[in-house]
Amino acid sequence: MRQLSELDASFLYLESETTPMHIGGVYLFDASDLQYPLAFSTFVAYLRSRLHVVPLFRQKLKEIPLRLGRPYWIDDPDFSIERHLAYVNLGEHGKQSSLMSLASKILEEPLKRDRPLWHITFVDGFKLDDREGEKEGFALIVKLHHAAIDAFSGEEIMGKLLEYTPEPRAIPQPRPWLPRPEPSEERVFLQAGANMLKTPMQFASLAYNAAEVTARGLVHRQLRKLPLPLPLFTAPHSPFNRQITANRRLVSTQVSLSRLKAIKSSLADVTLNDVVLGLCAEILRRYLLVQDNGTDRSLVAMTPISVRSSSLRRATGNQMSAMLLDLATTEPNPAARIRRIHRNAVDSEPYREAIAADRLTELLPSTLLALSARLYSELQVAQRYQPLFNLPITNVPGPQVPLFLQGARLVQQFNSAPLFDSMGLVIVAVSYQGQLTLNFTLCPDVVADGDAFKALTEESLASIEEAVASLGPDEGNELPASGSQSLTDELMNYMEGFLKNGLKRFKR
Repeated sequence: MRQLSELDASFLYLESETTPMHIGGVYLFDASDLQYPLAFSTFVAYLRSRLHVVPLFRQKLKEIPLRLGRPYWIDDPDFSIERHLAYVNLGEHGKQSSLMSLASKILEEPLKRDRPLWHITFVDGFKLDDREGEKEGFALIVKLHHAAIDAFSGEEIMGKLLEYTPEPRAIPQPRPWLPRPEPSEERVFLQAGANMLKTPMQFASLAYNAAEVTARGLVHRQLRKLPLPLPLFTAPHSPFNRQITANRRLVSTQVSLSRLKAIKSSLADVTLNDVVLGLCAEILRRYLLVQDNGTDRSLVAMTPISVRSSSLRRATGNQMSAMLLDLATTEPNPAARIRRIHRNAVDSEPYREAIAADRLTELLPSTLLALSARLYSELQVAQRYQPLFNLPITNVPGPQVPLFLQGARLVQQFNSAPLFDSMGLVIVAVSYQGQLTLNFTLCPDVVADGDAFKALTEESLASIEEAVASLGPDEGNELPASGSQSLTDELMNYMEGFLKNGLKRFKR
């Protein structure tokens, strides 16, 4: 029995009908070299033999009575792999576009809470788009709840489930598994009481009056210590920051890692991640101009960062920090913008360390974080005032060697991330075998013409390459104009009133 961390639990409490909190993946396999098509029954047998690699696959949530604390992961005594699998055949003429439409519909549906929080759909009968022509293929559409994994641990899990050799291996018998007895309600209740004695703030969060008293003091004391790289709630209004619906769409496109690395080498003093962020910034700037929604203020991204270490490495759970990053979209030169992004990221380092996600959730428990998110949505802060940030952008390094499933090679993967209220777009960049895939998860009712991101990606990359060739040695390295780097008393007073008024509404 293992209790969810505050950060893990926050993703449970953030979930709603329009915001399912799972991470998704669409994995495309080339089956053209297989002697026989991979049968669904073979895949089931293969996965059954690999369940021991990820123990979380056979663990479900155990809620604490009266919600007096965070849930626990316990062995599911009724575990059945069939409850987590589905089979779809697109037919002989199924195209990749049909697969992505299917994936979008599947990713809209939340995971069921009465079983382990994962699901895989095996998609048969479609043709892979390939430069050499259409090839026989199959795909896996995977959903894993964000309470169990982050984007980085999700990649590790898939790496453990797949194989590194092209020769299909004999599928062994599953390892014996005996679920540990489910703890009684009384045991869980007593454990919750013991945990609250250790963490008084957890108990305080159960009462809104206590939350109202403590929240302002905690926020005020902690945030005033932070060397904020930019003031909070200064991100511009954008078409991405409107109330979302339950509809989802995944748009993906690829670029060569070698082109990005060449840009990095030419700029010398930047990282590959800076180049990826610079590419995203140029795509977003062009998209807003095409949509006639350009802004004279720079977009702000929230960039999750893994804080996993070799000493604290585990395959599941959320182990990440985050920082708010000015994307410098007001800089007209896309190459100089990458240098500005690098400088902004360096300036944000102390801030990132100060608000590492696990430290933040120690100060503000998951119940308070979820309440804050509900207030953010309920009071339409992003629309009425200004958003905290415009969109999340995550860059996840994947394996650079080919992966296989019973002899079928993984040729491409697409990845989705949860959308939040007032956050209608998120970008996940994943590298695999020398290619970087940019994945745009969006709400089509908020972000129009999602297909435009594909064409804009190549245009943006070519524009950066052209700008790099003529960039001066100091362009983009100019010091910014001096300004306040900390929260003002006026902002703190606003946040105090915001918390009080919002909490009063939820009391009624």
